[in-house]
Amino acid sequence: MRDTPTIATSTAPHAHIRHHVLVLSGKGGVGKSTVAVNLAIALQMAGQRVGLLDVDIHGPSIPTMLGLEGTRLRGTEELLQPVEHDGLRVMSLGFMLTDQDDAVIWRGPLKMKLIRQFLEQVAWGDLDVLVIDAPPGTGDEPLSVCQVLGAVSGAVIVTTPQKVAAVDVRKAITFCRTLQVPVLGVVENMSGFVCPTCGTRTAIFPAGSAARMAREMHVPFLGAIPIDPRIAAAGDEGRAFVRQPGAGPAADIMRSIMQPVLALDTPDAVSH
Repeated sequence: MRDTPTIATSTAPHAHIRHHVLVLSGKGGVGKSTVAVNLAIALQMAGQRVGLLDVDIHGPSIPTMLGLEGTRLRGTEELLQPVEHDGLRVMSLGFMLTDQDDAVIWRGPLKMKLIRQFLEQVAWGDLDVLVIDAPPGTGDEPLSVCQVLGAVSGAVIVTTPQKVAAVDVRKAITFCRTLQVPVLGVVENMSGFVCPTCGTRTAIFPAGSAARMAREMHVPFLGAIPIDPRIAAAGDEGRAFVRQPGAGPAADIMRSIMQPVLALDTPDAVSH
C-alpha cells in the first residue's frame, strides 16, 4: 500500500468484552466473511451487544459487505473509535486505506502490531461478543489474535462440500486445539443450490463431506448453507442477508449458527 496507516503504541483501557469468537477457514473463497457478517448481525438481532473485527489484513472485505466503503476512522493515535453500523461496532484496515485498490504488503511483525492495536486500543465499549473475521489458513493473523488475547472463547470454522476444502478444515481444527481454542462447530457453505423462485434445492457438489469430517474430528456440525443468489447480492449491496424478510432456509441456518455462541456461558457448551 502507498500510505502506511499510523499504528498507535500506547495501551488504552481494556474493553469489557465477554466473548471473543474467531471465524476461520482452511481455504479462501468459502464464504467465511459472509458467515462472519451474518453471524454478527444475527447475534445483534438476538439482543446481544456485538462488535465485528476484520483482521484480514491483505483482503479486508467487511467494509464492502456492510456498505461502509469510504468510511474513515475517527479517534486519536492512542484510541480509535470503531465505525457504528446500526448499533454494530466495526473495525477493519479497510477504513484506513486512502485507496481501496492499494495492496497491503506487510510482514508478520507489522501485522501483529496492527492486530494488537485493534484488540487493545479501540474503544469497543461493553460488548457481549466480538466476532473476529480472520483470513484463510493458520498464519500470522489468527495466531496473533490468540497470542494477544491469551484466551479465545471459541471458533466457528467454515468450509464447502469439496474434499479439498474439508482437508484444510482439519488443519484449522488442529490449529484451534494446539492453541486451546474451543471449536464451536463447522459450517458447510455453498451446500447445494436453492432456486429463489420455487425453493427447490439441487445438489451441485457431493454432499455430506463436512458433516462426516466433523464427526471424525469430534466437533459439532452447525449446518449446511445452500447457494442462494440473494446472499451474494446482499453482500455486494452492503446488506446483511439475515436481515432480509422471507430470506428462507439459508437465513434460518445462518441464524442457527449463533446458538453455540449464545450458549458459551453454559457448562459443557463447546468442544475441543
